[in-house]
Amino acid sequence: MPLAVEVRRIAKERHLTINRALVALAERGVQAEAEAQRRFRSAYRGYLAENEPACKSEIGKTLVHTIFGKDAIAEDSVH
Repeated sequence: MPLAVEVRRIAKERHLTINRALVALAERGVQAEAEAQRRFRSAYRGYLAENEPACKSEIGKTLVHTIFGKDAIAEDSVH
């Protein structure tokens, strides 16, 4: 759905002006970005603190997925 159509839909549903809807969406985006940064930093600290190699590997995979997306690490189908 084009962005302008989505913004108009949200403005209408929430009884907001288009400008206020844009501000509300921007605020939600900024909050989501801050939360993602917080989760990343927490996971990174957990990775650095982990001493068990298997656990560290799993946390490392989670970090790579967080940074690059779920398809960033190819699964080894030979196992």
